[in-house]
Amino acid sequence: MSAEAFLRAHTVLGHAPLVPEIGLYLASEITPIWQASEAWLAERNLAPPYWAFAWPGGQALARHVLDHPALAAGRSVLDFAAGGGIAAIACALAGAALVEAAEIDPLAIAAIGLNAAANGVTIRPIPGDVVGAACRWDLILCGDVCYEAPMTRHILPWLRRMAVSAEVWIADPGRAYLPLEGMVRLAQMRVPTTLELEDRTERQVTLWRLMPE
Repeated sequence: MSAEAFLRAHTVLGHAPLVPEIGLYLASEITPIWQASEAWLAERNLAPPYWAFAWPGGQALARHVLDHPALAAGRSVLDFAAGGGIAAIACALAGAALVEAAEIDPLAIAAIGLNAAANGVTIRPIPGDVVGAACRWDLILCGDVCYEAPMTRHILPWLRRMAVSAEVWIADPGRAYLPLEGMVRLAQMRVPTTLELEDRTERQVTLWRLMPE
């Protein structure tokens, strides 16, 4: 089964509650992957399907861009750790000159392509770990990336270097490992979520701009 066929078989085209303008292939209560166990995923050599959910950070980034399209219009944008690409799609809809989306999960890369097509936009996928690359973007969007200490240690020094020549936004819903030093708050919003993913039905997401060291 191809990646696209797998996605179509295990997700449904839906809409994130905060960003109804964008269609996404998502896991829901009626799709098999919603209740997939670790054993089920291991049998199929699959990573946890983080790409199949519209996480609060990604929704907040997309909402902010759609509400303020001039922030992305005409710019070169990277959606870092993009998941299904909701923030990237918002930037493309806002008129960004180039939108790239980086993901280490091959299924996430396939989902980005499928979701981009569903919204009539073009997103250039970047498979693999982009950390360490030279900056070629004007704007880098990071949705909910500081959820584990090793992840934060891996990405933050690079993102601070990127912030010398690009705007770097981090949308964080209160994760434990976000360092607030060198951050400037841009916006806050409440994002509906589900108890299957979070410990509450709503998350307050803060959108930060990361400043260079």
